[in-house]
Amino acid sequence: MRGRWIFGVLWPACLIAAVLGCGGWLIGWLMKTDPWIVALLGWSGLVAAVGALVFGIFDYGWAIFWPELTESLQISASQVRANKMRSALTALGVVIGIVAVTLMGTAILGIDSGVERSLAGFGDDVLYVTKWPWRNVQDWWNFRNRRDISIDYAQPFNEWIAAHPDGPLKLAVPSVGWNATVIRGEYRIGSMTILGAGADLARIVRSDMKEGRFFSAVEGKSARNVVVIGFDVADALFPNESPLGQVIRIRNQQYTVVGVAARQGSFLGLFSWDSVVIMPIDSFARSFPIRWADPNIRVQFDVARMEEAKEEIRGIMRRVRGLGPEQKDDFEINSQQVIRDQIDPIKAKIAMGGFFITGLALFVGAIGIMNITYVSVKERTKEIGTRKALGARRRTILLQFLIEAVSICLLGGIAGLVFAWLLTAGVGALLPAFPLVFSTALVVLGLVISVVTGVLSGFMPALQASKLDPVVALRYE
Repeated sequence: MRGRWIFGVLWPACLIAAVLGCGGWLIGWLMKTDPWIVALLGWSGLVAAVGALVFGIFDYGWAIFWPELTESLQISASQVRANKMRSALTALGVVIGIVAVTLMGTAILGIDSGVERSLAGFGDDVLYVTKWPWRNVQDWWNFRNRRDISIDYAQPFNEWIAAHPDGPLKLAVPSVGWNATVIRGEYRIGSMTILGAGADLARIVRSDMKEGRFFSAVEGKSARNVVVIGFDVADALFPNESPLGQVIRIRNQQYTVVGVAARQGSFLGLFSWDSVVIMPIDSFARSFPIRWADPNIRVQFDVARMEEAKEEIRGIMRRVRGLGPEQKDDFEINSQQVIRDQIDPIKAKIAMGGFFITGLALFVGAIGIMNITYVSVKERTKEIGTRKALGARRRTILLQFLIEAVSICLLGGIAGLVFAWLLTAGVGALLPAFPLVFSTALVVLGLVISVVTGVLSGFMPALQASKLDPVVALRYE
């Protein structure tokens, strides 16, 4: 009796709690949140489920449990083979649900991957001192009236860094951008980002060189007309030859290409080095109005001391600006986190849509599986009565029908994962710019959801089958 309750009631209940908790933990991981309560409940349920299963096996004895398990698996396989079409139609709801949750997870992980890839060009350890914040503002006129950021502000930062070698700041580089047309012979591309920067920019960006090199400090100080171009710029202007040593024209100025950045890729219109032309900031000043180009100071910092770095930057800027204690900051300190926060609502909408479709499909699938399992119990009532008359225990019958329901769900889950993987591969081939990530965590999540759907939908019919009176079952027509 003790083992019957453990295996028939306690273990399934703990398994459901464990699967729901671990599924919540995985979804929280996909959404980059910190669901420690859900994780704690999930792992507690998992430990309880494993403990109940092990205790139940020891209670019954492995010599009895293993034959019953293998027999239930064989019966389940034979029933699925005997009713292929019915099993396939029954599992269709699970297939749709698993496809939905997998594609949702793939899209969310893909967005994270694309954002991180695009933000890699900024540098993970860089803060930006700008006039405008990287967010939507209602009182834009207050920000418009702020004083411009001067490229000369980089010098006070570097002087402070030299005087404080153990401080949180490492390097300051001025930069300024403008859009212009880039021409090379008969080839031209418009609206390219022209970035003027110090030679030290190469030390803080996270972009490798495909060919050539970055311009040197000597070339920067002497304002030579040299440029480093992005991969897409090189591909458009020099489709069949190396750009190194070649000349391009920007605003009636000739520039020699000294380097080509490695391909980075772009996503959701975020910044990418692929469509950028970088030149010394003094060369930039000959063709573009720095004052109107919204200059900024890029400050590299120790990632372990971010808050301290922000305070040091704020103090240096207030001193340079001559702000009194009662005056507000007339500058912004921006970081990549601002961009990530703007992407989170997109991920949340995808997750909400995916959860709704997944929940609806799995609910319909679970109802279908429960209905078919009830039908199977009715069809095999005499069989159940015969097995009970020959000595089969309630737990044996319960385990048999529960495994049948879980087997159908697992087959549906595997089919859904395969279909989702094929869809992901197809979309990736058609739209290579959109990153899709089909990870092991999604496979685990899909299988976990399949198992819990099978347990929830099959437990009540299996319990009803296990309670049938053998005498009544044998007389059933």
